[in-house]
Amino acid sequence: MGKMVLEQTTMKPRAIVSVLRTRAGEVFDSVRQAMELAHWKQFISPNAEVSLKVNLGWDKLIPGAVSAPWVVEGVIRTIREYVNRIYIVESDQVVVDVEAALRKTGLDRVCKECDVEWVNMSRGRFVRVQNAERLVLTDIYIPEILTRTETITLPLMKTHNKTVISGAIKNQWGCLQTLRHSFHLLLSQALVDVNAIVRPRFAVMDGTIALEGNGPKSGRPKEMNLILTSGDLVALDVVAAEVMGFDPDQIEHLQLCAHYGLGIADRKKIIVEGEQLENVKTCFVPARHNPVSWLELALRKSFMRRLAFDTPLFALFCWGARRYYDLWDACKGRRLRDEILRSSGYAAQWR
Repeated sequence: MGKMVLEQTTMKPRAIVSVLRTRAGEVFDSVRQAMELAHWKQFISPNAEVSLKVNLGWDKLIPGAVSAPWVVEGVIRTIREYVNRIYIVESDQVVVDVEAALRKTGLDRVCKECDVEWVNMSRGRFVRVQNAERLVLTDIYIPEILTRTETITLPLMKTHNKTVISGAIKNQWGCLQTLRHSFHLLLSQALVDVNAIVRPRFAVMDGTIALEGNGPKSGRPKEMNLILTSGDLVALDVVAAEVMGFDPDQIEHLQLCAHYGLGIADRKKIIVEGEQLENVKTCFVPARHNPVSWLELALRKSFMRRLAFDTPLFALFCWGARRYYDLWDACKGRRLRDEILRSSGYAAQWR
């Protein structure tokens, strides 16, 4: 994966990651420029059918936690004259109604205005994929649409309590069936497998409003005014981690993906186009396990694992997790949302 550039002296492959500043009112043009800097047409076939894998992992509108309309529409505007049919795709979670998330983010409006088809992959047809050589996903089902389209993944710049960052690699987690949480104890290995199966062609990261703190849901929006793109998902996440103030060498799933040939994690082999990283680097507040995440991992490691996840009690745990997030949104999320909608230039896309 990724654009390979041969250095004459060492002849080692390199990856290009574009990092571009933007601001409200310029997002469409910034997305196009960032994609062109990373040579997106070298990764997407002319007249291909394309799935845009957005991030709708929360059905409360917390900017930075879920995909925003302007970046998604910017990608559609950039590719629509080059490709054939375009789909926006995402899947349900056990505590998330993805259809509600689609409406609250305004992506339903983007689909209508841009003549793009929305596909809830949890409700579509699945294809069985078997490979005994995979690390953990040796026999799984993936959405059929991903087997006949070329995927562009649209991650967010945000923290995550299990993977440090939720970026281009982690965004494919939503390509698995709803009960994918069963692999949380082997998350890094599962991310290697799902990315090897889906093989996204290109990534456009929304860093306009990012998310720090207890992501991927209950974090705090952080305005960064950035767009990052690459045909190498690992390299993009390495650069994003640096921008966020994290050491990519300490992020297990990135190093594991690089080890298995899914991209480049060696910073010396990554070419950054656009902004100088020193000018955009900052320090994100890292994610800690909230009560829901902490309890889930504790139960998975305990003798109660089967009782909690393989019996009707699981529905009770899901109900409790949902009530926690509803309470968090009422106590904190609403205030964070109101702050952004009142003060940020990006708020216009949700009005």
